[in-house]
Amino acid sequence: MSVTETLHPGPRRLPEPRALLRLIKPITWFPPMWAYLCGAVSSGVSPFSSLGLVFLGLLLAGPVTCGMSQAANDWCDRHVDAVNEPDRPIPSGRVPGRWGLWIALAMSVLSLVIGWQLGPWGFGATCLAVVAAWAYSAEPIRLKRSGWWGPGLVGLSYETLPWITGAAVLAAGMPDARILIVALAYGIGAHGIMTLNDFKALEGDRVHGVNSLPVTLGPDRAARVACWIMAIPQVAVVVALVLWGAPIHAAIIAGLIGLQVLAMRRLLTDPEGLAPWYNGTGVLLSVAGMMVAALALGGM
Repeated sequence: MSVTETLHPGPRRLPEPRALLRLIKPITWFPPMWAYLCGAVSSGVSPFSSLGLVFLGLLLAGPVTCGMSQAANDWCDRHVDAVNEPDRPIPSGRVPGRWGLWIALAMSVLSLVIGWQLGPWGFGATCLAVVAAWAYSAEPIRLKRSGWWGPGLVGLSYETLPWITGAAVLAAGMPDARILIVALAYGIGAHGIMTLNDFKALEGDRVHGVNSLPVTLGPDRAARVACWIMAIPQVAVVVALVLWGAPIHAAIIAGLIGLQVLAMRRLLTDPEGLAPWYNGTGVLLSVAGMMVAALALGGM
């Protein structure tokens, strides 16, 4: 079935429930939810003292706002997905007509409503997240076309923004500068993670003019750049924690970086084939380091 036929079907029908779940991609919810939890832990305020704010923030960061961004991306990427993944909900016709667009818009509104419940810091961050989601995917801005701006925006939106939000909501104010530095470092490092994620869309990106780093640099060079971008911010976090009097936490993160380097060496032998493998191994090590850093900050 062509994209044109999907957008203008004959008899109108409702989306398939399973297709709707795939549209909002539950597997992508973990990074912002984890970052929000790291932010809550790093604030120094016990998450158990504000469980309502923690759970509401996790719901907002993952299923609602991240889910919205995925629906918006699928709608704006329906022509690319027709090449890369024709079985995706929209190009396959299982989410027919403009249902993908209406769902993304409705979830944008829902994000703002829930964000309002988290106070001014939570609402402000939600506004930024919604704007970032549409700026990444939608014309005429569509930062996804750039292999530098697109992954950078996603990294900051998935890691830095929810981390700062979690800390600000629990502390009811501006987070400590050390929290901002660490949150920014992990957001920058996520640029490399997003670059590896672009390998799966290499063919469709070439056809539709999406200039991801795998397209513009080639798989080998893009993988090397991604590894450096992932590693350097984490090393900066280690140095910062040592300077701030948390050498044990710094040593743990340094060990996790060492394991990532071993995984990176294997990744570079076959970037296209091993990018999914690295996302399931090396990325988890980086994620573990995030919580170690959050615990260090919370103890300060």
